[in-house]
Amino acid sequence: MRVVTKRDVIPDLIKALEELNKYSVEIGIFASDDSFYAMIANVHEFGITIRAKGKALTIPTAEAKGRKASEIPGLFQPKGKNILAVQDGDKLITMFILVKSVTIPERSFVRSTFDEKNDDWVKFVEGQLQQIVDLKIKGKTLYERLGALIAADIQDKITTLKSPANAKLTIENKGSSNPLVDTGGLRARVTWRVVKQV
Repeated sequence: MRVVTKRDVIPDLIKALEELNKYSVEIGIFASDDSFYAMIANVHEFGITIRAKGKALTIPTAEAKGRKASEIPGLFQPKGKNILAVQDGDKLITMFILVKSVTIPERSFVRSTFDEKNDDWVKFVEGQLQQIVDLKIKGKTLYERLGALIAADIQDKITTLKSPANAKLTIENKGSSNPLVDTGGLRARVTWRVVKQV
């Protein structure tokens, strides 16, 4: 049997495959977009121990309502207690807990997603490569689709991760127990970009 094509597609196929080498995709939270959330992502991805530079770290309670110690009038440290409080009639309201250090445990959401989803992504790319061979999409489109898929999987991991759990005080301050979601800012900043190779 002889197959006849209306045109020679080999040059188009070569061009489409060569385009794959011209691009790559980067996924994550980019410091150039928001350095604060890039720092937060790094802290959770790898964990960190924060030590007091002075006498103690001041860890806010829900009563502090987002204020710094310097913004609360009448704040004092009761004798023999590791707290900063205010007097309200005959009772003390704890505004801050004083500690020497705080350890934020590793809560990997990038590396762990790569470990869990890599085989799925390989299958996805294989399907996209077939579309390139069929001249239905370009190489850059493959990277755009892959970036969107990986970013969505990482966002899902942020939403569903439960362990290690937040400390009780953190749960009280946030009003929820999800370790990686407070305002949703971290999750919203997971993105991708297709970059041209130099």
